[in-house]
Amino acid sequence: MYSLSFILPFALGLAAVGCVSGFMAGLLGVGGGIVVVPVLYHVLEAFGVDDELRAFIAVGTSLATIIPTSVQSIKAHRARGAVDFDLLKWWGPFVGVGVVIGILLAAIFSGAVLTAIFGVVAAIVALHMLLTPEGVYLRESVPAKPVQAAMATTIGTISTLMGIGGGTLTVPTLSLCNYPVRRAVGTASVIGLIIALPGAIGFVINGWSAQGLPPFSLGYVNIAGFVAIALTSMFFAPLGAKAAHTMNPKWLKRLFGVFLAVTSAKMLLDFATL
Repeated sequence: MYSLSFILPFALGLAAVGCVSGFMAGLLGVGGGIVVVPVLYHVLEAFGVDDELRAFIAVGTSLATIIPTSVQSIKAHRARGAVDFDLLKWWGPFVGVGVVIGILLAAIFSGAVLTAIFGVVAAIVALHMLLTPEGVYLRESVPAKPVQAAMATTIGTISTLMGIGGGTLTVPTLSLCNYPVRRAVGTASVIGLIIALPGAIGFVINGWSAQGLPPFSLGYVNIAGFVAIALTSMFFAPLGAKAAHTMNPKWLKRLFGVFLAVTSAKMLLDFATL
């Protein structure tokens, strides 16, 4: 049993994760998962959670927190006509296939492998944010449907293993195909829900019999973390968004790139020592 002297600081630590992730998500215009996973990972480390469990709990809990935020985001983007349902009819099933693949891989991967995957992909996204000029694209339009199917499946798989929604990978991928950014963001909000809901359920199942989990855990999804992060991030995201309007968008993009680069370096350093 965990004592009150552990549970109270642990709950406060989880709430702090929501404050940081919510503010950063609002400030940088990104899904909370890319922030929640590394911050929660290190909070769990501070509370002595086993090395092998930290990555799984961070990813599983992050996926759960994406569910309510995705629902809110979908409503907002749909009201503005920014969701491409024609694209989703093709992408949705293949993203779902990718999620299943990600859940199955997570069941056989170690925590160190999940940490490495997050670090490598975060580094790639950071380089894209820091080095790719605005308005640059590789294609005039999205590729043929078989290629799109491969893209959607890959996004579903990697996003599930990283504990992130659809935006981090979907928006830059579509943008490189000369796809309107606002429409990409709106469509990615639906993809985020397609990833998060079955992904979170998969991490509950994968971690059902795991030993040494922190209090209030349902498999690899920490319910206390889900509640604390979801509630606090709702309050701090608008503060971050307000701060974003006082900054140059170019510097926001660079700030996000630097944040991801530092996060990636720390996660890869941890991988090297696990």
